[in-house]
Amino acid sequence: MEKSVSRAEVSVEETWDLRPIFETEEAFEAAFAKVEQEADAFVARYHGKWTSAKQVNEALTAYANLFAPVERIEAYASLQVEEDTSNKNNAQREARTASRLAILGKKLAFVPITLAHMEEGIREEAARLMPEHARYLARLAKDKAHFLSRETEAALAAMAPTLAAPEQIYADSKFGDTVFPPFTVNGKTVQMTYNTFENRYETETDYALRHRAAEVFYGELSRHRHVTASAYNARVQQEKIEADLRGYDSVFSFLLADQEVPRELYDRQIDIIMQDLAPIMQKYARLLQSVYNLPSMTSYDLKLELDPTFVSHVSYEEAATYIKDGLSILGEDYVKMLSQAFNERWIDYAENKGKCTGAFCADVYGVHPYILTSFNYRMDEVATLAHELGHAGQSVLTCAAQPYLNKEMSLYMVESPSTTNELIMENYLLQKAGNNKRERRWVLSQMLSKTYYHNFVTHLLEAAYQREVYRIVDRGGSVDADDLSGIYRDVLTRFWGDAVEIKDGSTLTWMRQPHYYNGLYSYTYFAGLTVGTQMALRLMASSGADGKGDGASGKAVGTDQNEVGRNDLATGEDHAGGSDRQAVIDSWRSFLAAGGSLDPIAQAALVGVDITTDKPLKDTIAYIGSIVDELVELS
Repeated sequence: MEKSVSRAEVSVEETWDLRPIFETEEAFEAAFAKVEQEADAFVARYHGKWTSAKQVNEALTAYANLFAPVERIEAYASLQVEEDTSNKNNAQREARTASRLAILGKKLAFVPITLAHMEEGIREEAARLMPEHARYLARLAKDKAHFLSRETEAALAAMAPTLAAPEQIYADSKFGDTVFPPFTVNGKTVQMTYNTFENRYETETDYALRHRAAEVFYGELSRHRHVTASAYNARVQQEKIEADLRGYDSVFSFLLADQEVPRELYDRQIDIIMQDLAPIMQKYARLLQSVYNLPSMTSYDLKLELDPTFVSHVSYEEAATYIKDGLSILGEDYVKMLSQAFNERWIDYAENKGKCTGAFCADVYGVHPYILTSFNYRMDEVATLAHELGHAGQSVLTCAAQPYLNKEMSLYMVESPSTTNELIMENYLLQKAGNNKRERRWVLSQMLSKTYYHNFVTHLLEAAYQREVYRIVDRGGSVDADDLSGIYRDVLTRFWGDAVEIKDGSTLTWMRQPHYYNGLYSYTYFAGLTVGTQMALRLMASSGADGKGDGASGKAVGTDQNEVGRNDLATGEDHAGGSDRQAVIDSWRSFLAAGGSLDPIAQAALVGVDITTDKPLKDTIAYIGSIVDELVELS
């Protein structure tokens, strides 16, 4: 039987090093006590009405200086839980941290509401005197009508740990109660975990093993469907109640406010992709069925790769080389950051029991980002690493360019740096493939099955499902396990049509994703990838290599279609069009460094993308269609 290892059995080289955050537990506690003391001093000095721009800027500077170490405290507590959810000491530390930070939040809740309701002239003068505060002050002024009283805001801040209970219940059910029973296929006994299903068995080429693993996986999930549904319903009901309390006309307006994009843009993203991308992906599903000679194409077969044996094993060191070579176009300092991430243990890539599923990148202001994943030694995980390192690169560049209050990029744009990294690396691999048809087919299939399938299809289906849930909640309704499975089945059926048989287990996909507890997050993946695709196409056009045809035509969907010469993305060696390419790279680095200093529309404009129209989205869908068409030809 294949063994699942505990955290203690994992090699230290496969784990992240959290000592740069705090060297010891004692250092963590000392820093926490200092922040609490400084918060009390801040309240004593600044609580009350601010009557001058100088007071405003002094208070905001002190406020930011308070929250920078808070981010380190939160990271130290939460990251240790993510690496091993079964560790009781880690869980207790995180719970204590959340309670103490809630008290801190209650004390400081007066700051945003005071700034929002102050005299406009004082706020404008403060922004003029310290432009680094202008964006933060402007956003508070815009949200003025939706602030509650000081007492109510303080009460909500104090209740933060209990308001986070739905997501904690979901996590406890997922990591504490969900245990997959061993099963036997072809005489081999398999002990499966959440991570091994998602990283290995869901893409397993052996039909019997893949389908049996899915049956066991979803069978165990089904046992917990009612508690998970109750937790999720509690979360969406919370959001609806808060939307009403704050005077928003709908829960959608409330959830989109922080993203700074209109409802029309949100709906358009979902509607156009459901309509225009669906037939393209149905064509791809039929291709998979043909290649694998499947009697019928089912939802358990959609994660198959077209050519899984072309590169069957990738070491961690090889992954690092792929990524650094592929992303070298972004500059020497960017490659240096990548080397630090791999060499200085920014990345936790072990696969152990109790580890959080999926992958993420956590900012730690004043230290460096940290990445969690479970490396499966396959090429799809190289794309995942490139994705998370895209978040890391954005964090490093933003923290170097922006003050703390402008650090957070809009949620709408947050997946652009990550998805663009995937595409840049994959187009580098396309160039390396040259005229080798099998290698080219393999790279294109990776691009489609990993980057576009995950970010455009998986998250689209989640977003379409979420929209239906919030429509019910907005009308005053609630949802249970049967409702959620029914909604998900309907979304899957509408998207895949008669090309794919929807298995009952797949209707439980709503149980797999923690993103649902973060509002309208899922749709931002394909919003980000739309910007990322246009960025990658501009890079290809400016270097004369579009990854299509002979690999050096310079043509790209959604560009001016001009041939501008050839460039080697791996070496940065210019043959023609180098200045064009550098201008594109510079604009992208400006995008990455902008952080939260711009709204999403202005930030996308930095790289020549107008997200107020549907053209970037339609161009991206057309590009995906061209990849599927070529895969059909090459197959």
